[in-house]
Amino acid sequence: MSKEAIKTVGFIGTGLMGFPIASKFLDHNLSLVVYNRTKSKAEELLKRGALWAESPEEVCKQADIVFTMLGFPEDVEDVYLGDKGLLSAVHAGQYLIDLTTSDTELAHELYEAAAIKDVHFIDGPVTGGVEGAEAGCLTIMLGASEETVAPILTIIEMFSAKQLYFDEAGQGMRAKACNQIALGAAMMGMAESLVFAEQAGLDSKKIYELLMSGTAASSAIEKLGSKALAEDFKPGFYVEHFLKDLGLALNDAMNLELSLPGTETVYHLYDLLENLGGSKHGTQAIKLLYAPEDVAEKHGLDYKLLGEEFDGQFEDEHDHDHNHDHHHNHHHEHDESSSLKDYPYFSDDDFYSNN
Repeated sequence: MSKEAIKTVGFIGTGLMGFPIASKFLDHNLSLVVYNRTKSKAEELLKRGALWAESPEEVCKQADIVFTMLGFPEDVEDVYLGDKGLLSAVHAGQYLIDLTTSDTELAHELYEAAAIKDVHFIDGPVTGGVEGAEAGCLTIMLGASEETVAPILTIIEMFSAKQLYFDEAGQGMRAKACNQIALGAAMMGMAESLVFAEQAGLDSKKIYELLMSGTAASSAIEKLGSKALAEDFKPGFYVEHFLKDLGLALNDAMNLELSLPGTETVYHLYDLLENLGGSKHGTQAIKLLYAPEDVAEKHGLDYKLLGEEFDGQFEDEHDHDHNHDHHHNHHHEHDESSSLKDYPYFSDDDFYSNN
């Protein structure tokens, strides 16, 4: 298959990341057929000439190649394996590429199910956020070889500037986990560095300048640290999706018999942020956990959401049970001026004790 052989691209999931990626195919004058659970999120694409399909199955029937960009692994499973799913309508030689950050084992399962039908399934999660998607310069991590991807590379290059090949199904997902583990540590470090500066009476803007000119510099802190300083917590990537990614990484680490106490701590922090009402904030909103309660509430967090359902948990700060499949299991005492410093440290004792 070549670019010339690909006349129609299918795209499922036209949300925060999916919409700008799908737009790139229209920019390159390809026919585009789309499906999304909420049709209104595809309206701008339809106005530009994209065709609407009533189901993933209908997308697959009309397209030469199909991309999916979904929220959670259960969404991926439903779109590929569910009633009127993609794999019910594939044709030999077709390519299905999942851009979602999803589950490694599910990627294996979809690869095997597709192979039976002589279809190429590739896990290809991306990084670079909305800005990267809009600019067409994402990095994609492919659970496939260069040889397998070669026939569709020109299509992938329409939205990505860098392609990394990890040769086997599921390894793209694991590569993305590595990225999210590092990003989580960067976000926690950014928040704690800035709040330390503020508490110590330092000019936080100068500290940000210091971070960007020294060995602590990273593109994540550069982009998201500046937004946190400006109290801009709009999402380039949702907290709820980042929390999902961290949970997937921790579950996979458990399967690899590996403990990641730093990532466990970051997971707990974002879990708390979600419980406070921050699920639709950007990842830089972790800084709000360190802010006084009135500042956090100004930006949409609500400590009253930590209600009676949390009673009796974390009574001993050196003992916790945690299951990465469930987010809402934290209890913290607070008063009107509470912030993160009022909460017990998330110990790593009894690591993964519920798993």
